[in-house]
Amino acid sequence: MKAGAVAAIGFLQIFLFCAHWFLYRTLVAFWPSFLPLPPAASLSLRNSLFVLSTAFLVGTLLGRRFSNGLVAFVYRVGSIWMGILNFLFWAALLCWIAVLLLRLAPAGAALAVRPWIGAIFFDAAIVVSLYGFINARIIRERRVTVSLPNLPAAWRGRTALLVTDLHLGYINSAGFARRVANIARRLDPAIIFLAGDLYDGSKVDATRVAAPLFELSPPHGMYFSGGNHEEFGDAEEYTAAIRRGGFLVLHNERVIVDGLQVIGVSYADSTVPAHMRAFLSSLHLGDGPASILLNHVPHRLPIVEKEGVSLQLSGHTHGGQMFPFTLIVRRVFGKFSYGLQRFGNLQVYTSSGAGTWGPPMRVGTRPEVVLITFA
Repeated sequence: MKAGAVAAIGFLQIFLFCAHWFLYRTLVAFWPSFLPLPPAASLSLRNSLFVLSTAFLVGTLLGRRFSNGLVAFVYRVGSIWMGILNFLFWAALLCWIAVLLLRLAPAGAALAVRPWIGAIFFDAAIVVSLYGFINARIIRERRVTVSLPNLPAAWRGRTALLVTDLHLGYINSAGFARRVANIARRLDPAIIFLAGDLYDGSKVDATRVAAPLFELSPPHGMYFSGGNHEEFGDAEEYTAAIRRGGFLVLHNERVIVDGLQVIGVSYADSTVPAHMRAFLSSLHLGDGPASILLNHVPHRLPIVEKEGVSLQLSGHTHGGQMFPFTLIVRRVFGKFSYGLQRFGNLQVYTSSGAGTWGPPMRVGTRPEVVLITFA
């Protein structure tokens, strides 16, 4: 593991320790006085929060190297708790803000209403968390129409299904892939595009967890370009499984599908502008029919637009998945964090993805697959 990754993991774990300590102190401070918290219970609460603070990172690191029931259990518990912790942390922060505001009230008022403040904010955090878990399991079907210049006549009226970010692993597994496959069969697209992060990087049976998707057979094929999470795990095994499953893997490659140019760029090369520019420039896209680029991250748009790509299909952002990351993603990617947008002559569709990474919840975003109709 690189030194930078080790430092990032260490920083994240310190932050998690601090967040759990803050949550513990807030829970104790806002505990109802009429229901005293015994010292043994307080100690158990503190120890439990300490253990939970390590579960996600431990599960993630072990999940990269080992595949067994215990590792899967630790990862699932850690992921679920990380989602709940996010909203409990904000609830704790709001508790202290409310107390500060109540200092303007008569003496003793803040102390009397503290338990009610805690109950309101922490109960709200649990309700929002439950909503997030449920919302993340409801896959929406979004339909968009895209008009492309120089589109071959044979493609007018045809549909393509865009699927991204399933993150198959210890949480989303074969059952989740089967749900997506069933939606694909019902929508009956002419072609399927999978723009990265089919896997979440865990050490799993790559063929087994994605098997339902490999049973699909649209008339004009299935095409895949890798995302960053494929590179977190055994990228070669993932790629081999995807190829065996009937997908054409496009890593810095172009194919012509009934006159339409379909291109895929590897995640690694998409992070290096010079590599991206050299690859696309060599294709002379402006001299041919409409082109579609599978690029996992909605970036390098000036290069992509200059080299003549008609439509870029991306994922990666999850729309932020849940607050406050929704705000961060919007800040980083702007309007290209989600939906169909335009950058000069280039059109970009960024999907919020079908699955989740980390906490299996969505608040402020919705999981989706996208049916694109060409016009």
